[in-house]
Amino acid sequence: MSLKNDLIIRAARGENTERTPVWVMRQAGRILKGYRQIRAQVSGFVELVKTPELAAEVTVQPVDLLGVDAAIIFSDILVIPEAMGLPYVMEEKKGPRFPQTVNRNDDLNKLSIAGEHELEYVMEAIRVAKQKLDGRVPLIGFTGAPWTLFCYMTEGKGSKTFSVPRKLLYSDPEFSHKLLDMITESTIRYLKGQIRAGADLVQIFDSWAGILPKPIYEAFSLKYIEKICQSISEVPVIVFAKDAYASRASLGKLSCDVIGLDWNMDIIESRKLIGPDKVLQGNLDPAVLYGSNKEIEKHTHRMLQEFGGIKHIANLGHGVYPDTDPDKVRFFIETVKNFSN
Repeated sequence: MSLKNDLIIRAARGENTERTPVWVMRQAGRILKGYRQIRAQVSGFVELVKTPELAAEVTVQPVDLLGVDAAIIFSDILVIPEAMGLPYVMEEKKGPRFPQTVNRNDDLNKLSIAGEHELEYVMEAIRVAKQKLDGRVPLIGFTGAPWTLFCYMTEGKGSKTFSVPRKLLYSDPEFSHKLLDMITESTIRYLKGQIRAGADLVQIFDSWAGILPKPIYEAFSLKYIEKICQSISEVPVIVFAKDAYASRASLGKLSCDVIGLDWNMDIIESRKLIGPDKVLQGNLDPAVLYGSNKEIEKHTHRMLQEFGGIKHIANLGHGVYPDTDPDKVRFFIETVKNFSN
């Protein structure tokens, strides 16, 4: 199916585009009334993720309601640990929790390499979403980075410090590399399945990149992200490593097409560190969207001017916050679309 709007695909490949394309991380979620209505039809977040028709409907909503240049499949990074044999629950107002964790070599026997079959519900959601989109915009697939998934699988829940996974890197590096290898292989199979199902590009989220010192991050995270990037040649690959300030030059050496910047990464400095070849994505502070339209316009224009309209995909520097007024998100998107360098 040919795309009516392929701006993001062309931008991700480094091609010149008529304008800067724009989408928003977490655009399919609680900011939209339609999402909340669909969520109320099921027992909770996990059931919604595992119901392809509903997940696809949520995926398409931001295209209709916000005017973004791409949809991103509604799912969760923790579907991979579950497919490997480590189920999770999503606790309201608390976040994800794993009733069981893996912390030593013996625990690895509980797990298996996940394949496309275990995650068929995501593939079906992608196929349904592609039908609903009918070529209007591309569909982004995604996954969590192995290190970020390692954090949840060993800690068992969210944490300010993730001291359990960090401890394991030093106390049992052999176990850590084994688990990271298993997650990486599962992730490669998962992303290839998403691409076969219809994903037009994919993003790797390394949400906890910033909690490790540079040499440890590069040994226990970037090494595995690079293996994933090298395995995906069919579509453009975006890597978003939050707070990875010290590793921006190393991020620029990855075999991916796009590097996402968080809102604290200086744009001009990041371009120098990452280099001229990579496309950059981002990076408006999500809190700007609490401001007036005048403030949103001012900060959006400043961001776009610093990127210079070259090799750039506009986005926030992290996911949109759930209490953000969707009209403000829509205004941000329209501001990007109407801007000219």
